[in-house]
Amino acid sequence: MSATPEAHPGDRLSRELRLSDATWLVVSGVIGSGIFLTPAAIAGQLPHPGAILAVWALGGLLSLAGALANAELGAMYPRAGGDYVYLREAFHPLAGFLVGWLTFFVIYAGTVATLAAGFAAALGTFVVIDSTQALLLAIALVWLISALNYVGVRWGALANNITAVIKVTALAGFACLAPILGEGRGENLLPLVRGLGDLDLGALGLALSPVLFSYLGWNSSVYVASEIRDPSRNVPRSLFLGVALCTALYLLVNVAYLYALPLAELQGAPNAGEAAARALFGEVSGGLVGAFVLASILGTLNATVLVGPRIAYAMALDGLFFRGGERAHRTYRTPSVAIAVQAATASAILLLLGSFERALDYTTFAILLATLADVAALYRLRRSQPDRVRPYRAWGYPWVPALYCVASAFVAAVLLWERPVECLVGLGLLGAGLPFYAAFSRRLR
Repeated sequence: MSATPEAHPGDRLSRELRLSDATWLVVSGVIGSGIFLTPAAIAGQLPHPGAILAVWALGGLLSLAGALANAELGAMYPRAGGDYVYLREAFHPLAGFLVGWLTFFVIYAGTVATLAAGFAAALGTFVVIDSTQALLLAIALVWLISALNYVGVRWGALANNITAVIKVTALAGFACLAPILGEGRGENLLPLVRGLGDLDLGALGLALSPVLFSYLGWNSSVYVASEIRDPSRNVPRSLFLGVALCTALYLLVNVAYLYALPLAELQGAPNAGEAAARALFGEVSGGLVGAFVLASILGTLNATVLVGPRIAYAMALDGLFFRGGERAHRTYRTPSVAIAVQAATASAILLLLGSFERALDYTTFAILLATLADVAALYRLRRSQPDRVRPYRAWGYPWVPALYCVASAFVAAVLLWERPVECLVGLGLLGAGLPFYAAFSRRLR
C-alpha cells in the first residue's frame, strides 16, 4: 500500500471544488423534504416536546459520530466513490462492490427519481397538470439537471451553492421570525423535560428512523473527494461544518414548529412547514412555503445528481461496472457516462413505478447498513494498515465510532422488526448485485 493519500491512477476528474463547495454539498444533501414531511411521524411516536427536540439533537450527534469516521477514511482515500473505496480497501472488492451497487442503483438513482417526482407533485399545487404531464416533467427534470452536471462540476456546484444558501437563509429566517412576528404559543413547548423517562425505547427507535432519514446526505462530500482541493483538510472540515449547520437549523426549525402548533396538530400535519407557517403568519405564507419546498427539493435533487455518478465511476475504474463507466469527458472532466447511466436508471424507475413516493421506505435501513460498514472499515484499516498516513484521525476513537455503531444497529433492528418487508426488499436488492460481481470479476481475469 502507498504511504501517502493518493487519487486513483486512472481518475481523470479535476480538483475544482473548494471547502465552501464541499460544505454546501453536504448541506444540500441533507436538507431536502425531510424537515417538512417527517415531523408528524416523529411527533406520533414521541408525543412530548422535549423528546422531539432531543431526538433531533441525537440524530445530529449520531451523524457527527459517523462523520468523524468518514473524515478519517476520506482523508486517507481522497478518491471518488466514498464507501465503495473504503470497504474495498478494508475487506474485499466484493464488499465494496455490493455497497456501491446498492448505493448507486437503489439509493441514489432511486432518490433522484423520488425527488423529481416530488417536485412535479409539489408543482401541481400551483399549476394544473395531470399524471402523465407530471411524469414527463419529472423525467425531463432528471435529464436537465444531469445535463447541467455533465458540462462541468463547477456548474453543478454553483447551482448547488445558490440553492443551499436559499435554503439556509429561508429556514433560519422562518425560525427566527416565528417568536417575533408569529402568532404561536410558548406553552406548546411544555413540558420540556418532565416525563421524558416514561417514553418507550421502541418508539424512540421508530422516531429515529425518520430523523436519520432527514439527516441522510451528511457524508456527501466523501463521494467527490477526488474533485476537492486539498482533500486531506477539506473533506473532514466539510463534513463537520455541514453536519453542525444542519443540526442547528433542524433544532431551530423544530422549536418554531412546536411554538406554532400544539402536538395534536403537529401529529396530523403532513407538511409541518406549511401548517406551521399558516398558523404563524396566515394563509398567504402557505404559498410561500410551497414555493420554498420546490426550491429545497430542486437543490437536493441537484446535489444527488452530482454525487451519485462518482460511485459508478469509481467502480468502473476498478473494472467492477459496465464498460465505459470509467470515461471522463475530455473537455468537461466529468464522469459523463456514469451521469447518463444514472439519469437513464432514474427515468426507468419513474416509468416503471410512476410517482415512486413509497418505493424507498427501505432507504434509511439500507444507508444504515452502508454507514455501519464504513465504521467497520475504519476499525479494520486501523489494524491492517497502521502505518498508512492519516491526515485526520477520528476524534474519540474507538468509543465514539462504537457509539454510532450501537445506535445505528439499534435503529436498524427496530426497522427490521417493525418494517420487515421494506428492509427485506433492500437486502434482496443488495443480493441482486452478486451475479453482476461474478460477471465483472471473470472479465478481469
